[in-house]
Amino acid sequence: MPEVLIVDDEVQILRALQINLNARGYSTLAAFTGQEALDQAARHHVDVVILDLGLPDLDGVEVLRRLRRWSGVPVVVLSARHGSEDKIHALDAGADDYVTKPFGMDELLARLRAALRRGTSGDVPIVETADFVVDLAARRVTRGGAAVRLTPTEWNILELLARNSGALVTHEQLLTHVWGPAYAGETAYLRVYLAQLRRKLEPDPANPRHLLTETGVGYRFQE
Repeated sequence: MPEVLIVDDEVQILRALQINLNARGYSTLAAFTGQEALDQAARHHVDVVILDLGLPDLDGVEVLRRLRRWSGVPVVVLSARHGSEDKIHALDAGADDYVTKPFGMDELLARLRAALRRGTSGDVPIVETADFVVDLAARRVTRGGAAVRLTPTEWNILELLARNSGALVTHEQLLTHVWGPAYAGETAYLRVYLAQLRRKLEPDPANPRHLLTETGVGYRFQE
């Protein structure tokens, strides 16, 4: 039974999350402040954290920074802040994913499952979608059983997205991984290569199902 620490100062949201998660087989702990969240995480071996950013004592991003000094527990941010800068700050501080309020429970549950898989599975060698398969160990992509030829740059982008399947990967993370820190602001590079990847892998490149754009922030690989 996965244990979820829910951190939110809105009592109604916190209680609703507890009821829904408990009904689906999760064990839950609750915290109303940032310091209480850090204390709970230190006392209990939780499997995943749902963290609101607007807490009464500490900003959620600061909670993330402090938590990341000693814990790698997956963290899904749940916040009313919709701005891309808020998302980037949370992700850079160590969040695994970001869900904005209002939210659908099914979407949140899917994000939780993805975060839990990343937290326990380690290096997954094969990532499979309905349209193509990424073999990370063999550095090979197949579509309908046939090999897809990718350039080294296309592979490096796809590999990072696939290794973080379900999670939001920022422009800066992708650019730094593929080209280095000096290119962290060159988002036009990503648009060109993502368009090429979609043409090679997506059934309808204009309406991608797996290589998704998070406007102004980054990209998400959706199995």
